[in-house]
Amino acid sequence: MKSNSTPLRIAFFGTSEFSVIVLDALKRNNIVPTVIVTAPDKPQGRNLKLTPPPAKIWAEANAVPFIQPATLKTPEFKTAFAEFGCNLSIVAAYGLIIPKDIIELPKYKTLNIHPSLLPEFRGPSPLQSTLLADKRDTGITIMCIDELVDHGPIVAQKKVTLPVWPIDYDTFQKFMAEEGAQLLIDTLPAWIAGTIQTTVQDDNNATFTKKIKKEDGLISLSGDPHKNFLTIQAFSIWPGTYFFALRSGKRIRVIIKKARFENNELVIDRVIPEGKKEMDFQDFLRSATLEQY
Repeated sequence: MKSNSTPLRIAFFGTSEFSVIVLDALKRNNIVPTVIVTAPDKPQGRNLKLTPPPAKIWAEANAVPFIQPATLKTPEFKTAFAEFGCNLSIVAAYGLIIPKDIIELPKYKTLNIHPSLLPEFRGPSPLQSTLLADKRDTGITIMCIDELVDHGPIVAQKKVTLPVWPIDYDTFQKFMAEEGAQLLIDTLPAWIAGTIQTTVQDDNNATFTKKIKKEDGLISLSGDPHKNFLTIQAFSIWPGTYFFALRSGKRIRVIIKKARFENNELVIDRVIPEGKKEMDFQDFLRSATLEQY
């Protein structure tokens, strides 16, 4: 893709699996970033092993240069970023606020793929929030980033209706990332040509999401069964869902691994009791008492 005979040089800001799905889709359409900006490696797992983010793994596998700044606010990062000479930035599930000088540095500014119909579900967890709100009719927004979170003018939007609902987070993420990447690909030629008229978001209709915490995965089995199932689907990758039970007089955490919603009831199939291996839920009930709250 070219504009005025100048090759398009893209900086891609992304970290998560959502980012990788977008990167794969872009590559299939011969759009490969000049540089990837992603999060630093972080300790993960029981042994706190230093683990690279998915976007870094993709960059290494595809021989794309990458930067892993802890912050984007230093002169050192701006200098390193500017050296790549990018004339467009694309953001997809990056995780850090991008400063104004970095947003505006590329000629064609900075576009963000956001998996909701903005101004609905601004913030860090639009996919989980869509599932929790039971909104089967949703969509994708391509926006031009400004200094506020998910506030910039809308470049393009597409409504989507999921063929199966509710679905687990992983399936939902893949679907929305593919839709977002395709909308971006379809939009880029007109954006580069300068023929798109952006639309200012209506802040009066804005809704906001929060950062998901581990404790958000706690559910009450005596609560609304459909809401519980939506929570299980929304948090199926992270943080997972769990409840508490009593076994041999001891309070234990029980992780839900597999569940379904049938006949207006939550049916739990598989669980991992604290200190035990994964097992059938009915087998677990023979040795434990569910905690009521």
